[in-house]
Amino acid sequence: MDQLGEGWQRAMALRLLRGKDDRLTAYALVAGGVARWTEDRPAGPEWTGPWLIEAPGLVSLTVAQSAEGYAHLVGLRRRPDGAGRPARVDIVHATQFQSGRPLTAWHSLGTPHPKDPRKAERTGAPAMAVDSSGALRVFVRNAGGGVSARRQDPKGTWERWTDWKGTDVLGGLSAAATADGRLELLAPAGKGAALRWYQPTPGAAPKRGEDVPADARPDSAAVVETSPGTLTHYWRDADSGELLAWRPGAPAPAPLGGSTGTGPVAAVPALGTAGKIRGAP
Repeated sequence: MDQLGEGWQRAMALRLLRGKDDRLTAYALVAGGVARWTEDRPAGPEWTGPWLIEAPGLVSLTVAQSAEGYAHLVGLRRRPDGAGRPARVDIVHATQFQSGRPLTAWHSLGTPHPKDPRKAERTGAPAMAVDSSGALRVFVRNAGGGVSARRQDPKGTWERWTDWKGTDVLGGLSAAATADGRLELLAPAGKGAALRWYQPTPGAAPKRGEDVPADARPDSAAVVETSPGTLTHYWRDADSGELLAWRPGAPAPAPLGGSTGTGPVAAVPALGTAGKIRGAP
């Protein structure tokens, strides 16, 4: 992707989505907002970009796609308020309906702590997923060390923040949905465990699953569908840095080796190889 332009070397990890016209779009968190690049034609060598989507104060970014092909961008925004006061912190959301087209304006989703700025400061970076009904769910670590979620229904109306409970959550939540729309959330936590929530069937109310034996580095978790209907979770061990994988029903995480690298694991299905992935720091 040599055509992606110069001056963006400090961009965070790229997030790729394929639009309804089969063109790929890449998004990356950069100073001042989000950088976006778009393929000029499907599978072609040329890209247009980078184009800066301005979002001053944005310190995290996650991207998800709806069944209609819409790109949803959600991030944590932190803006200093000066004079020793807590920073103004909120979760923001924008939507891109077509490849290469402008986004909607950023819309503030607030935090689970609208009346307490100091608690709001401890809100973690969001994760999100779209379920089978077309509802978008955004998840964050709250100030109490649990998980809070906010849901946008299929008509676009945002519901209130709800408390999903949990304790000792470290941050670095990862969420995804299977091809049939069953979402799953993993929240690395203290005491050698990661907390898990899942939908047992498409459209069902999410429920708390078994804790996963994991001592994960904060912000290293990732999840991807590795076979039809099965999501596999990945993270780096807090002590060794080794890459580990776990899927529902497995008695313990499987070591994949590797002890170098920092930040989130990047995992995608390997083309032409059902059920296998490639993970990279």
